[in-house]
Amino acid sequence: MRDLTTGDVLDQFKLTDLLARSGMASLFKAIDTESGADAVVKIPYIQYESDVVFYERFRREEEIGQQLDHPNIVKMLRPREKSRIYLAMEYLEGRQVSTLLKEKGKFEVPFALDIARQTCDALAYLHESGIVHRDIKPDNILLTASGQVKILDFGIATREAARRLTWAGLSHAVGTPDYMAPEQIRGHRGDARTDVYALGTMLYEMITGALPYASENSQALFHAKLYEEPRPPSSHLPGLAPSLEALIMRCIERSPDERYKNASALLADLRDPSAVRPGNPEAKRRKRDRRVHRRLAVSVLVAALLAGVGSLVWLRSRPVEAAPAQAAAPIRR
Repeated sequence: MRDLTTGDVLDQFKLTDLLARSGMASLFKAIDTESGADAVVKIPYIQYESDVVFYERFRREEEIGQQLDHPNIVKMLRPREKSRIYLAMEYLEGRQVSTLLKEKGKFEVPFALDIARQTCDALAYLHESGIVHRDIKPDNILLTASGQVKILDFGIATREAARRLTWAGLSHAVGTPDYMAPEQIRGHRGDARTDVYALGTMLYEMITGALPYASENSQALFHAKLYEEPRPPSSHLPGLAPSLEALIMRCIERSPDERYKNASALLADLRDPSAVRPGNPEAKRRKRDRRVHRRLAVSVLVAALLAGVGSLVWLRSRPVEAAPAQAAAPIRR
């Protein structure tokens, strides 16, 4: 078995053009010889076909993809038979949002909101199906010539009961650093609110041309996401509507409990951002300070209790020394 190239035939697909190569797979445009339709075939390099984790990722991506049916999600095809590991998908003419951002720098607010609404509609469908994408980012959003959004790449998507994967360089963390939620950085699997965080980060970037945190490397970025506050979008775009800023800032809250609970809740506000009540930064700061003080007080109390228990254990473990014998008092006559 060898790595395939343009002109080869893989089951019912004739590979016609090389679209891209990644670190682990090649992406080909192909013709489905049974239907005559164009398709995209993603084929891992031969050295990865025997990798158990990689195989599981491909298998899960195909399993999830074939169960989905939404106009804003790329359609996964079902080959009649498969002679090796690969994924077959519908072929779409379009451009990745990341490519458009590189060209334009940032988008007009109405255009960015339209992309966010379509993406959020697809995420609401996923969340209702019990699926979390976990890697929403401009690279994984395709925009067709007609302006239709298509979500790509379900390689690290998961169901509630799925096993964790490992992101290279950080044990148990999965995702793309700029768009990862704090809970992903901590190694948690994540839920619908994790996708809300990523979409909020993407909307922030589409509107401002920047990201919420400016860090030189991934480790500095992870630290900032865990312990620092994001810069408000208005710091890059003065005059941004306070209601839209409040929506974005709620999406990228550090605590999942303070974000929209899922994409459906976010979608309701994306349809009418002007109805969102602007937040109160001072009240939010006081609330966060109270949480920090409570955590600090609990930490001090736990430390004191542990120290007390340790002292008690130490005292009880000391050997008991016999009292020195006392001389008998002389008997006076």
